[in-house]
Amino acid sequence: MNLKELTWEHHKNAERQEFAGLMMSGKLNPDLYATYLWNQHKKYDLLEAIAAPMGLFSTLGDIRRKLLIEEDFRELWKHTEEPIITKSTHEYIMHMRNLIGNAEALTAHMYVLYMGDLSGGQMLKKRIPGSGKMYDFDGDVSAIK
Repeated sequence: MNLKELTWEHHKNAERQEFAGLMMSGKLNPDLYATYLWNQHKKYDLLEAIAAPMGLFSTLGDIRRKLLIEEDFRELWKHTEEPIITKSTHEYIMHMRNLIGNAEALTAHMYVLYMGDLSGGQMLKKRIPGSGKMYDFDGDVSAIK
């Protein structure tokens, strides 16, 4: 069984979540989306910081998203205070810290996040507030996958 098959049920459950439906609706409030981006930035920042020194990006081209997510966030967030860090983001960060040095587990997280951006993210880009730079990839998306 490959990774796609192993994660399929989790993928389908994620698509059924209320927030995912809101994102696909094209009616997402810019502040809410910016808060989502802020939380995504925290996840990608940590993942990229611990996976890069292990060479896990070396054969993937420049798929890293942290800086692009930050650009999207800054485009939308017009407040002086930072958005909240959600409980799920905090839990994810704590979990990721336990994976430092575990290339196999980190690769699985990379697969889920970046393949989501390369797949569903291409549909979301047309529906979310702002320019959606985090969903822009250099090169052919199919080839990158």
